[in-house]
Amino acid sequence: MNLELSTPLELIGRSAEFQRIVEVLAQDGDLLIVGVPGSGRRTLVRGATSAVGAIALEIDCIRATDGERFLQLLAEAINQSFDAAQIQDWVAKSSGDFFRFQWEENGGKLLLVRSLNQKQLWQAFEMLLQLPQMLADAQDRRVVMILQSFPHIRSWDRNGLWETTLRREIHKQTRVSYVLVATIAETTHHTEETNYPIETVQLAPLARDVLAVWAREILQAVGLTFDSRSKALQLFLDAVQGHIGDAMSLIRRLQTLCRPHELITEQDVEQAIEAQLKDLSITYESLLMLLPGNQVHLLECLACDPTDKPQSREYIQKHGLSRGGSLQGALIGLQHKGLIYGAEQRYQLALPLLGLWLRRRLS
Repeated sequence: MNLELSTPLELIGRSAEFQRIVEVLAQDGDLLIVGVPGSGRRTLVRGATSAVGAIALEIDCIRATDGERFLQLLAEAINQSFDAAQIQDWVAKSSGDFFRFQWEENGGKLLLVRSLNQKQLWQAFEMLLQLPQMLADAQDRRVVMILQSFPHIRSWDRNGLWETTLRREIHKQTRVSYVLVATIAETTHHTEETNYPIETVQLAPLARDVLAVWAREILQAVGLTFDSRSKALQLFLDAVQGHIGDAMSLIRRLQTLCRPHELITEQDVEQAIEAQLKDLSITYESLLMLLPGNQVHLLECLACDPTDKPQSREYIQKHGLSRGGSLQGALIGLQHKGLIYGAEQRYQLALPLLGLWLRRRLS
């Protein structure tokens, strides 16, 4: 029997955040969801979008390497969510200079006309932003545009023109909302903006007792129980530190290691952790190779010697860290990458299994 990990959100301690997202989307509001990878950002947004009966348009902004690619991804998302005949009609009547519709066996594709210059790309962008509202009106539905890893577009949208235009145009629309999905470090980019108000929902690590209840519930569904006479549950909670993604991966390991109706022992949990770290070691090694040296050093320090004051003189001297701007830059860089939390979470590592792997590697 396979584990069903798509449990009700209330069971994983996000009911308050879920309810707030639903309320904002139901009122045609826009949202910024901030949290580290594996914190449940996408699950919450997708669930809330479904709860308000809206159509979801999902765009992975990491794949958007420039404005043209962003347009293509937006066109794909619209194409997958709406009636092909309506989209074809829109192309034929008003946007044939910039888009074409290609019929295929499974329906059709909305495609950007090739070789558009920058002015034409911009015109195509402004036109495409109006299409979801038009299609939503025709179906009497709401639309939620989910922009995953949204801050990535700033790597090519240097002046913020695309971002500002998108937010301005969708803010004016009555049936379309947008949700920006980002890491913890991105919060400050939007909280001070007043032109286009945006609600921020921040996802902190789950409390130990909340995660313990969820883990027990989900394992009991397949006849597995932590041995209460051992420290198996404590070892599990110490390893995942409130991180839903890491908890799910260990639960899947425990399912393969343990037979139904057996008690989960400390040895089982340790075996699951070892197997998971072994599988992730190449990924973690590759990650360290991609990071600047000062960020690797700081990450190792925070993993082995956690502190809420990494900029203190004592901590800098103890670990041979660079002072001033270099240290601050490393902290911000690790937060932007979703590898550590900010001051509100005492700069703890955002990926607990990575922290455990680093400690064992350096010991």
